[in-house]
Amino acid sequence: MEPGTEPAAELQPPVTVRRRRGGATTSRVTYSKETELKTTLVELLIYITFLVTLSLMTFGMVSTNMYYLNKAMEDFFVERASDSGINFRSIGSRDDFWNYAEGPLLDGLYWKSWYDKGTTNDLKNTSYIFYENLLLGVAQIRQLKVRNNTCSIYPYFRPFLKSCYSRYSYRAEDKSDFGPSNESEWKYVSASSLSPWYWGYVGFYRSGGFIVTLPRSKEESMEKLTFLRQNGWITRGTRAVFIDFSTFNANLNLFCIVRLVVEFPATGGALTSFQIQSVKLLRYISYYDYFLASCEVAFCLFIITFIAQEAIEIKKMKMEYFRRAWNWLDMLLILVSILAICFNIYRTIEVSLLMEELLSDAHVYPNFYFLAFWQVIYDNMIAVNVFFAWIKIFKYVTFSKTMSQLSSTLSRCARDIIGFAIMFFIIFFAYAQFGHLVFGSQVDDFSTFQNCIFSQFRIVLGDFNFETLEANSVLGPIYYISFVFFVFFILLNMFLAIINDTYSEVKADFAVIPDQELHLADLLRQSYHKALVKLRLRKPDTDVGDETLECEETPSTKRKDVSKPSKGDKAQEKRHPKSPKLHRGKESFHRSDSSVASRSSVSPAQFQQLIRRTSELEKELNNTNAKISRIMKSMQQQKNTSGKTA
Repeated sequence: MEPGTEPAAELQPPVTVRRRRGGATTSRVTYSKETELKTTLVELLIYITFLVTLSLMTFGMVSTNMYYLNKAMEDFFVERASDSGINFRSIGSRDDFWNYAEGPLLDGLYWKSWYDKGTTNDLKNTSYIFYENLLLGVAQIRQLKVRNNTCSIYPYFRPFLKSCYSRYSYRAEDKSDFGPSNESEWKYVSASSLSPWYWGYVGFYRSGGFIVTLPRSKEESMEKLTFLRQNGWITRGTRAVFIDFSTFNANLNLFCIVRLVVEFPATGGALTSFQIQSVKLLRYISYYDYFLASCEVAFCLFIITFIAQEAIEIKKMKMEYFRRAWNWLDMLLILVSILAICFNIYRTIEVSLLMEELLSDAHVYPNFYFLAFWQVIYDNMIAVNVFFAWIKIFKYVTFSKTMSQLSSTLSRCARDIIGFAIMFFIIFFAYAQFGHLVFGSQVDDFSTFQNCIFSQFRIVLGDFNFETLEANSVLGPIYYISFVFFVFFILLNMFLAIINDTYSEVKADFAVIPDQELHLADLLRQSYHKALVKLRLRKPDTDVGDETLECEETPSTKRKDVSKPSKGDKAQEKRHPKSPKLHRGKESFHRSDSSVASRSSVSPAQFQQLIRRTSELEKELNNTNAKISRIMKSMQQQKNTSGKTA
């Protein structure tokens, strides 16, 4: 063997792909498309498994019972009125607050007897709200104050005003002790820096303040509230009062944390708001909880696998990896998932450490609001994660022609939509500021700039009460009619026109592309047929003429070059010479076969580019033809004029 040659055994036999029907040879591109489709299908099935695991894990954190428990607490503590007709929503002054606290609040917190006035052993030392929800510890009332002389008074009014209390801010907060007869009975209690603040209607309130806890009996609590009211616990500087208590429902394994807030703004009067949150802090109790724990473990394994996969892609593609939008979505999902896993571990450890401490003293308020707040943040984080996880499915369905058309439509009209969005929001914000300045002091829907934006979206959707704009009988109709005309009739129709035109162009481009894609239904049908044949549940059917692909390996030693005729063929050609027509027919057949092969090697994107280039060349040829015709006409005119002159 010569040193420059390779052994024949090391040569790989060529692989030819043939169809059973017709015996025509197909291109290798079809085979690669089938392989790519199968790979995408496997990835899609794996991702759907991950998505199902994530959905089971998230739906296990939320149940319909949470809604009904929140609704029961809201109806009882917010909607229920006293004998004087005062409920929590109708509180409008300090007197109304004390009437509510001494009436519906105490009646709801302390349940010492059944509906038939009989006392049982379960209700002697504890309180079961609605007979099912155990009151944990005692309730707590907390207030935040501001200092006197914290606002600026115009010099002309200073002789008439000796005191001035500004709106709440942490810099103007009053932390000095006070009490009846200038005693220091009520002291300020600071909160930790990690305690969540409360966002009210007119302020952003911190967690500290002057705290009063109610006793475990209704009679003692009534005496304490009466003492607070008679000794002026709520002053002119009071800006917010918080009522906090927690319950536990053993039937559902749910904690319910209730916070009732009454704000006393600098304008006078009172504003009410509330937060009722049902959370599941004790996670692993029933068999279903342990099933959810297994889903959480599977979720962690999926995330570890995705991290390794993305790391391999980053190492392989380097900076090209960060130029694709789907890769950024993958990184976002991984980041949010890691944060959720870390917080879940922290929450489980923190609950186990704090549960015994919070419930050790029955005469102290157990602050579950901190745990409930972060549980809600965790739920929101998981909700965002699930949303983007569902959006990622579009990454795996691009092999469909319909989905390719939609994605191409959105990508092609992105610039037009961005330009339209700039114009739309310029007009939209102009109307929002106009509405806030004209109706802000009289209409609640326009009282803030944010409310103006939401109200205008409601106008676009047709959900708006026009009678509220009659506060200004001149500018109200002008604002409404002009906004509907410009935004609804013009701008929205422009947006739809952009989408429709782009979709028509994309559909026209896809119509001229040869349909060479492998459909998912055909692939699934072929896989199902092959599985039945392998399981011997069905005989291999070769006469049906199916479209299954077959790979045939032919050794190179036995392979013949079909382009060169053999000796027998040459002799036969001499005996029977081919007619010119038959020869031309065979040549045309070979040309068509080569054209099909070349056409199959062009991707859809390249084909669209060729179409656009062809249209550009056609325009240039038309322009050139027009110029030549003009030159010919001018030459003819010059010839005619020269003939006349002669």
